[in-house]
Amino acid sequence: MALDQSFVGRSYPPTDPYEVGREKIREFAEAVGDTNPAYADAEAAKELGHSDVIAPPTFVFAITFKAAGQVVQDPQLGLDYSRVVHGDQKFAYTRPVRAGDRLTVTSTIEAIKTLAGNDIIDIRGEVHDEAGEHVVTAWTKLVARAAQPAGEGV
Repeated sequence: MALDQSFVGRSYPPTDPYEVGREKIREFAEAVGDTNPAYADAEAAKELGHSDVIAPPTFVFAITFKAAGQVVQDPQLGLDYSRVVHGDQKFAYTRPVRAGDRLTVTSTIEAIKTLAGNDIIDIRGEVHDEAGEHVVTAWTKLVARAAQPAGEGV
């Protein structure tokens, strides 16, 4: 069943603040194989003009994807998460994420469409710091695959 178009434009309450830690940044950079010293060494980050270590660009995915859970779990929307795959991701930064940031995310449904029986939902996550300043916008595209008729496939 197609998702309700009236949800386009709906925003969800901001998340609780997520405190960005140096060790989380270092672990993330190590996990993705990025050896940029600004991700692990405060002095290297300061030489680049930052107040502390900064996070790799995709670090905020974990925060924004968790925030998008408010959309996914909205019972009125009726999204069948068991059929969802991650379709796309992009980010637009105002400034890098830094250790010590306390970030909140406000998720908004930007678009809903149906293609070949698949529901596609675009969610925008606006990330702000504790002072209310914009840090990054993340766009997440989720695809809820169409259910296969009985007796076809898995």
